[in-house]
Amino acid sequence: MSSQQVSTPAPLSRRDQILAAAAELFARHGFHGVGIDDIGAAVGISGPALYRHFRSKDAMLGEMLTSISEVLLDGGQARAQRHRDPAELLAELVRFQVDFALDNPALITVQERNLGNLTDPDRRRVRALQRRYVEVWVQAIQDVVDGVDEPSARAAAHAVFGLINSTPHSRHLDRGQMAALLRNMAIAALTGHKG
Repeated sequence: MSSQQVSTPAPLSRRDQILAAAAELFARHGFHGVGIDDIGAAVGISGPALYRHFRSKDAMLGEMLTSISEVLLDGGQARAQRHRDPAELLAELVRFQVDFALDNPALITVQERNLGNLTDPDRRRVRALQRRYVEVWVQAIQDVVDGVDEPSARAAAHAVFGLINSTPHSRHLDRGQMAALLRNMAIAALTGHKG
């Protein structure tokens, strides 16, 4: 009988712990409803001690939303490079977005509600990253759906993001069931076929 090693995830850095706590609090109470002391208390330090890690609450939000956008773009581009079959790529993009939304409901909520609270430079950076991620989807949709033009593919991508990202507000099924439902609905919405 062989023993299997179970890998445990690396512990979060203090900076990542702060961002995770801030995401939960921002999702629950809104950006303006959360103070530095609230975030500090959530991670067991004083509010002013947060300034050793972030220059401000605005900087926390900027890093949080920039990081989300980078993760999504990197994941989308990696899948586009790995999957040459267009239908397979589209299915993988859907799976990736569904998994991200289900595994990160607080981040999805913060992203949805707080883009307007970013500083102008952070907002421009996040928007640029988001546009690049959408373009990965636009190309995949156009490669799968005959005759769809670019504006329609872009509108379809945004509509599917709305469907998938609504999950923090509609968790009525267990994770596996919800993931399957969202994947099937997204593929059907994009292609007219069940996934």
